[in-house]
Amino acid sequence: MKQLRIHNVWLVLGAFLMLTLFSCQSRLAEENDRVVRLARLEIYPAYLESYKALLKEEIETSVRVEPGVLGLNAVSEKDHPTRITILEIYANEQAYQAHIESPHFQKYKTSTPTMIKSLDLAETNPILLGTKAR
Repeated sequence: MKQLRIHNVWLVLGAFLMLTLFSCQSRLAEENDRVVRLARLEIYPAYLESYKALLKEEIETSVRVEPGVLGLNAVSEKDHPTRITILEIYANEQAYQAHIESPHFQKYKTSTPTMIKSLDLAETNPILLGTKAR
């Protein structure tokens, strides 16, 4: 009877380890599918506040309504507030395509061209994406 209990413990432990391994492999596969982009913009000073309001609306809506948008983070340089960098993180290519076709992104895209002095989009290879839950 004692051997049967030990055998059962080993079976449960083995099953747990297999599930953990599959979970880790699944998570790594998901991370490899991520689309991560950097958008570097320079905004004309006269339009900075209007641009930031449109950007805020676009980011807040995207994060709230699009499950494939994992993160949109915008920062400006302290000494050059018209220079803005946006870190975009999407679950996969399909999520990115859905995002750029969304009505809120299209509104942003059609409302801001005259505000943007320059735009540089960089595709990236994620090395490590770490965030804390709030």
